[in-house]
Amino acid sequence: MENRPQLGLHTISVPAGSRHKKKLLGRGSSSGHGKTSSRGSKGQTSRAGRHFYLGFEGGQSPLIRRVAKRGFVSKFSKTYQVVNLDQISGLKAPTVTPQLLWEKGMVSSRNKLVKILGRGDVKAALNVKAHAFSRSAEEKIKKAGGTTEVVNAISAG
Repeated sequence: MENRPQLGLHTISVPAGSRHKKKLLGRGSSSGHGKTSSRGSKGQTSRAGRHFYLGFEGGQSPLIRRVAKRGFVSKFSKTYQVVNLDQISGLKAPTVTPQLLWEKGMVSSRNKLVKILGRGDVKAALNVKAHAFSRSAEEKIKKAGGTTEVVNAISAG
């Protein structure tokens, strides 16, 4: 058996080249770091106590100030007023329209789009007219013997 040194914290040494001597600045021209002390010449970066904030771009208007602050809003987005099947099933009308939903107080505006979602069940056959339907709502209405009709957004008003 070989006579190996025992491994432990007392035998660990620092790898060669992992430690560097501190660069001594301003010690004369023969030191290699004299005169301007490795800072180039003149200007903001050569001064003591210089401070740059995060995102500083040398006087150019920074990106954070050039970009809009309030986020992106698509002019093509559609916001729907949501009505679930369990709310519609309580109505006694054979045909459900956005106008009827507004009259019953189920939607807040008759000028906005209405979407029917599939929470709950429909027992009676209903003819439902709306601007959009979820897949599950459409299936449940047709399963109960009713019909769904997508209404144009122009006729919402």
